[in-house]
Amino acid sequence: MKLWEKDVPLRGEVEAFTVGRDREMDRYLARYDVLGSLAHIRMLASVGLLEEEELNKLESGLKQLYQDVQREDFRMDEEAEDIHSHIELALTKQFGEAGKKIHTARSRNDQVLLDIRLFLRSEIEALVEKVGKLFDLLQAKSEQYRDYLMPGYSHFQLAMPSSFGLWFGAYAESLVDDMIGIRSAFDIINKNPLGSGAGYGSSFPINRTLTTQLLGFETLNYNVVYAQMSRGRVERVTAMALANLADTCSRLSMDACLYLSQDLGFISFPAEFMTGSSIMPHKKNPDVFELVRSHCNRLKALPNQVMLMTTNLPSGYHRDLQLLKEDLFPAFKTIHDCMDMLILMFTQVQVREGILADEKYKYLFSVEEANKLVLQGTAFRDAYKKVGIDIELGQFVYDPKTLKHTHEGSIGNLSTAEIKQQMEKVTNSFPFETVRQALDRLLQ
Repeated sequence: MKLWEKDVPLRGEVEAFTVGRDREMDRYLARYDVLGSLAHIRMLASVGLLEEEELNKLESGLKQLYQDVQREDFRMDEEAEDIHSHIELALTKQFGEAGKKIHTARSRNDQVLLDIRLFLRSEIEALVEKVGKLFDLLQAKSEQYRDYLMPGYSHFQLAMPSSFGLWFGAYAESLVDDMIGIRSAFDIINKNPLGSGAGYGSSFPINRTLTTQLLGFETLNYNVVYAQMSRGRVERVTAMALANLADTCSRLSMDACLYLSQDLGFISFPAEFMTGSSIMPHKKNPDVFELVRSHCNRLKALPNQVMLMTTNLPSGYHRDLQLLKEDLFPAFKTIHDCMDMLILMFTQVQVREGILADEKYKYLFSVEEANKLVLQGTAFRDAYKKVGIDIELGQFVYDPKTLKHTHEGSIGNLSTAEIKQQMEKVTNSFPFETVRQALDRLLQ
């Protein structure tokens, strides 16, 4: 069953190519298509386009379909071109003419737009929860190892003393900014496109505000042409939010690979968390971190993929947009898998004490010694020069026990509570409870 088919069957090769992986991708959207249909039929009844008896039948059918499409063994009807036609076909078989009315005042264009918004909204809620777990772990490790000093690097050269408190805390704060990016994407997603039809509205007296409320959206895409144009933009801003998060995970993984090397040996993990070599008995490989790094680097390319696939598209719908689902939808599982592994690994991380006791790290303290001279009255430029000359002459001496950093966000003042407050502020700003309540009312 094709919603657009008339009397001439489509050539098989054309059908196979144009459908592509749509049926596979529709599994992601199935439950959301049902939710959108529930809101749509209530709106149709409210404006006199459905009888009360028809509404009751369709609601009962859709609620059963909602349960069906979430089963692991769910399969679309072979007669159905996509999830939209599967649902319409199922309702028509069950309720006759009433089932055919479900598509009134709707196009597959605004159906897909709506389904994608609902899907992304749900995925973001799950993502926010997972980011919160990784954030809490990194903050806990930051406090646990706040006094464990380590080298700080610049240009891959020894720079200044750092600490594992700073290192873990840096990635925790990076997640705060990632969450702000996710929140910005959510604001663009959380607008109702339903009722825009094929991009030019409808001559039926539909009530778009009602479906906005029923589906728990913050507002709607008012201009029907823009509602259609927003496809591509929504995927792009979501991809960018995922890419920012992936960048944090990738960079953290790269650091872990470095710090695990025998040359540094700053951190270690239990043997069951490391892989080995088929030829070198001593090897313990950071495969988990290398794969997280690679998966996340691939996710960082996602915004560019979306951008290029939508380059030079004029207003209106174009079939190019179909392919965006194939890249974006599986990306959520990838980032979840990566964060799950980071949580698993860093729960078990072991940090080496006394790293800076090794004399090879003594020049990390050059700035500290220059600052001491400044505190005694020497101008900084003169202090800098004196310490530099001492280093060149092999006369540099330092006292690692006098390290004292007190300003916000430094070794001695990690500002963990302030960073947590920032994360709580952005996390609590998501209107997830409002959305859940609206969807629960639809399904009652």
